[in-house]
Amino acid sequence: MPDPSDSDYIVIKAKENGVQVMGLTRGLDTRFHHTEKLDKGEVYIAQFTDHTSAMKIRGRAEIMTKHGQIESGI
Repeated sequence: MPDPSDSDYIVIKAKENGVQVMGLTRGLDTRFHHTEKLDKGEVYIAQFTDHTSAMKIRGRAEIMTKHGQIESGI
């Protein structure tokens, strides 16, 4: 089993109500497997895992990773 401390985390802070965070699966068929809805000011900490290869963020949010920071929905 992989060590969770080796996985990449991202932090998403909603800048408006209704921000959607969608996790997408790994494998031959990429599918949505998890969705969260955030309201303004809420923070979501997500982790890339053996099952999650990508995330889609819809709405105005601040996204922080070990690679830097970006804003969506501007």
